[in-house]
Amino acid sequence: MAGSIPFAHPSEEEFAKVLDFYQIRWEYEPKTFPLAWDEAGNATEAFSPDFYLVDFDLFIELTTLKQSLVTEKNRKIRRFRELYPEMKLKVFYGRDYRNLLAKYGLAKRSSSK
Repeated sequence: MAGSIPFAHPSEEEFAKVLDFYQIRWEYEPKTFPLAWDEAGNATEAFSPDFYLVDFDLFIELTTLKQSLVTEKNRKIRRFRELYPEMKLKVFYGRDYRNLLAKYGLAKRSSSK
């Protein structure tokens, strides 16, 4: 349930409430995927998708953050897809996310994460 989790951003809580309303089972940041390693094999960079939709075997990343930060996020997403091609990932960019909120009549329209 959305109310019992300390989300990193209000947009994530809003998204969780939509999932709850439609009774879509989800987990919040359930897995971290290493993206780069040092010489000793320790992860030096990682990616944790925001949500995992259990019944769809699908990870969701909300990228509603400032445009200046999107380039770095996109780089991580590309690397994730290179290393883990078997994992399904849907990315919601700012416009996608605002359209989703509008579609479901949510008054608050987040524009940054």
